[in-house]
Amino acid sequence: MNKWINSTIGQLTTYQRAGGTPSTHVDEYYGGDIPFVTIEDITNSSRFLDKTEKQLSAKGLANSAAWLIKEPHILYSMYATVGKPVINRVQCATNQAIIALKESPLIDQTYLYYQLLFIRPQVYKFTAQTTQSNLNAGAVKKLPIAYPKDIGQQRKIAAILTSVDTEIEKTESLIVKYQQIKAGLMHDLFTRGVTANGKFRPPRDKAPALYKETPIGWIPKEWQIVRMIDLAEDRNGATTIGPFGSDLVASDYRLEGVPVVFVRNIKESGFEWNSEIYVSEKKAVKLNAHSVKAGEILATKMGLPPCIGCLYPEWMRNGVITADIIRLSANNKKVDGFWLTTAINHDRIKRQVAAITAGVTRPKVTLVDFRRIRIAKPELHEQKVISEILRIAQNKLDAECARLDKLKYQKLGLMHDLLTGKVPVKVEPEREPMEMACG
Repeated sequence: MNKWINSTIGQLTTYQRAGGTPSTHVDEYYGGDIPFVTIEDITNSSRFLDKTEKQLSAKGLANSAAWLIKEPHILYSMYATVGKPVINRVQCATNQAIIALKESPLIDQTYLYYQLLFIRPQVYKFTAQTTQSNLNAGAVKKLPIAYPKDIGQQRKIAAILTSVDTEIEKTESLIVKYQQIKAGLMHDLFTRGVTANGKFRPPRDKAPALYKETPIGWIPKEWQIVRMIDLAEDRNGATTIGPFGSDLVASDYRLEGVPVVFVRNIKESGFEWNSEIYVSEKKAVKLNAHSVKAGEILATKMGLPPCIGCLYPEWMRNGVITADIIRLSANNKKVDGFWLTTAINHDRIKRQVAAITAGVTRPKVTLVDFRRIRIAKPELHEQKVISEILRIAQNKLDAECARLDKLKYQKLGLMHDLLTGKVPVKVEPEREPMEMACG
């Protein structure tokens, strides 16, 4: 049997109950042992809610519309982060922006969770169009839910989607792990560096004679303090910024031609081509002073924080930078480009940038500021060893990020196929005990 039924939340739940907020002026209402769920907690959760930022006391619970949710329910956000479901795995109370849904015997809880996740992009149709689009309990009850009548099929669909979510969560954990490893490597490589045999130098507290104090901190004795401009090619235009606004405007953009590089393409993890905006070859010739080619260093002038750097990759054709970007053509006899971009993203330079932009409403680094930034420079051979270590770490991180993107894309496809009935699932009939015994 593969019969599907179109229904609503109101028909598929035994109740829908929102919470409340005790008076924030009464201190004794808070700080107890009852987790108190707010929209921020929903936003920061994935499938399950296991902890909250705030806690209520028993007195706070008794003096508000909040109530104790003892069993797992679907907690559904009605304000701000509208239409996001999570399942609580701890006893808790919620505020009035969250409604707790208790499923009826007709529907599996996990299946209902995935249906609510699936219909979330359409939920705005049911919101009250005020200053901020919100849902109310009445609107939640009218939300449409399609489900197979056979609860075994519901559970099979939920199990398939759960398995993908489990892989997503494992991959996200690995990404966090690799990010932490890379951060630790960067700290050690840009403060201790490596010896000729590729091993880390002993830390300064173990071998103080190997280090010297400088205006930007302690560094290995062999290293030099140089300015960013000292690492550029010895020619005019080796460091430059993008064209003035009037020299490159939206009407210049084309669907093909010479790539236009924006701030959004520059990431600490590397260059991301996500713009697909071009100018004509003729326009690119006029903007030749602002061109960029493979191996050159790009840094952002603005942002939070400014001065994020990356290398322009080999797989991109020559492009044109926009106004809020700095381009540096590195002297490859002095500096390894990958090492330099990673150094730009290190805390030492971030602290200098923070000092330059302190007290400014819109943090910005000028070309003059950038040229004056001081950097602790090892010899070229040591830079290359550092680059190789960091490349390996970044490649592992990139591989997991690519896997995560693939899993998320797979999940979207499965949700569409399974939660609409487009692809039926087969449920094996349960066998009687005697059948199983006889084999």
